[in-house]
Amino acid sequence: MATAVTGGAAPEAGVPLAVVLAVLTAGAALLVRLGGLGKWHEVVVAAARATGQLAAVSLLIAVVLGGMGATAAFVSVMLVIAALTAGRRITGATGRGAVWAGASIVAGVGPVLGLVLAAGVVPAAPVSVLPIAGILIGGAMTATALAGRRALEELEVRHGEYEAALALGLLPRDAALEVTRPAAALALVPVMDQTRTVGLVTLPGAFIGMILGGANPLAAGVVQLLVLVGLLAAEAACVLVTVELVAAGRLRGRR
Repeated sequence: MATAVTGGAAPEAGVPLAVVLAVLTAGAALLVRLGGLGKWHEVVVAAARATGQLAAVSLLIAVVLGGMGATAAFVSVMLVIAALTAGRRITGATGRGAVWAGASIVAGVGPVLGLVLAAGVVPAAPVSVLPIAGILIGGAMTATALAGRRALEELEVRHGEYEAALALGLLPRDAALEVTRPAAALALVPVMDQTRTVGLVTLPGAFIGMILGGANPLAAGVVQLLVLVGLLAAEAACVLVTVELVAAGRLRGRR
């Protein structure tokens, strides 16, 4: 029987949870289908993948948290998958696009994770490093993919303005930046809104997770603040690097 989410208890795996998840997935798929918002079956596939992947991670987590070597290997795998995903979203293919997308993600995640570990704010222990790294990598992946796609789409739509800037004597990089920067900056809107409204509109995952685990609310708030500000810094760096890569012709659109 499922346990209510009170008193620091999390929902238990069981039939009620499975039914709720199935209903939510079917509802989302139906809304996508009726609203013409895309392919309904992709919703089902995404939910099924999430279930399988989280089940696998849950089984592996004890091994991964057994030492820093295993944790570092797992974080490396997350970085590779994030790079492949962002590269495919931007260029429509893996390969070179994934390499440059990965460079952007590392440019955002590396300094932030290094700073919090060096300062001792986050203990250099697997149980602390893994969740923080995962959150940062996920946010960096999304910001890189959004910034890259918006920048390339803007270059295509406003190609006349790009050529006009070249005619005025701007270098190709500078002309591309003039066109792409405002659109790519929209990739920061989600994390900016989440940071602005935290505690008022949203109660983010790290905070809720710690509360459900029985942590002190103040400690949970401190961790969530660190996560949000870290995400702001990491995603800002990712967007900046991604725009530069697009302007330099390293990241190219679908062909």
